[in-house]
Amino acid sequence: MLPTIYLPHGGGPCFYMEWTMGPPHMWERLAAWLRGLDASLPSRPKALVVVSGHWEEPLPKVTAGPQPPLYFDYYGFPPHTYELTWPAPGMPALAARIADLLGAAGIPCGTDEARGYDHGVFVPLKLSYPLADVPTVQLSLKAGLDPREHLAIGRALAPLRREGVLLLGSGMSYHNMRGFMQPAALAQSRRFDTWLGETVAAEPRERERRLSAWTQAPSARESHPREEHLLPLMVMAGAAPDDPGERVFQDELMGAVVSAFRFG
Repeated sequence: MLPTIYLPHGGGPCFYMEWTMGPPHMWERLAAWLRGLDASLPSRPKALVVVSGHWEEPLPKVTAGPQPPLYFDYYGFPPHTYELTWPAPGMPALAARIADLLGAAGIPCGTDEARGYDHGVFVPLKLSYPLADVPTVQLSLKAGLDPREHLAIGRALAPLRREGVLLLGSGMSYHNMRGFMQPAALAQSRRFDTWLGETVAAEPRERERRLSAWTQAPSARESHPREEHLLPLMVMAGAAPDDPGERVFQDELMGAVVSAFRFG
């Protein structure tokens, strides 16, 4: 059975350009970790399901096109970063399976045959799966960003892990756009990241209780003024209801502590 993983996807197309905001080699450790992601798994996945912090819908939606395009949802970067390619095929049958699993759990889910992969998908996975040879489906967040609802979405998706599908949550464990590179960010992000690491490692029922009340954590709102980049973690935790969690990557990026977590 495959684990579930919450990963940081970086800043825009950060891995594919000369970076001038902060140390020039700042993204190298994260890039190396992403390149090693597939080798860290017990088996090669048959397909990927990615929940990105860059797509929200009133009800969850899943990409259902056979060959999704790329959705360049970042702004102000060098022209060549809008010419990146990552032609991973979609998987309409998996999209239908996801809709069925969510529907059976009482969570209505729609499909979108036109939507492409946003940068929370193709920017990190171009490193992890450079041949773009694993079918990939993207699942949206649910508007309202209720952590309990996203834990429930994860629970509904859990059977996919036994079917050779790798569930990935793509976000940033610190995501305060005004806070990056500011003096207070390091201490605030470290406090929240410490809490997050303790929470992920807790017994699963306690983990869900703590994640449901994440706004009570130290420096929670300083780290996430809006929680769309944190909610993919809830889906990954929900999809591993009986499994332990652990931090598998940590670094200081743009002046803040950022981590990746694995369940199972």
